[in-house]
Amino acid sequence: MADHVYKKIELVGSSPDGIEDAVKNALTRAQKTVRNMRWFEILETRGYLEEGKIAHWQVTLKVGFTLEG
Repeated sequence: MADHVYKKIELVGSSPDGIEDAVKNALTRAQKTVRNMRWFEILETRGYLEEGKIAHWQVTLKVGFTLEG
């Protein structure tokens, strides 16, 4: 098994539909330009309120991917 070297990037995904959709939106968009994504961790979750109701979610993620040799 070859040694792996990883790099981490930070992303912020958003969605009016919930935390899971915010995560999926961030990963789906990143996948268009970042190859070899392997894992993610959620660092922070925020919500935006309008008239006392949840209007939007934001989730900050760190995503790890393997560097190409």
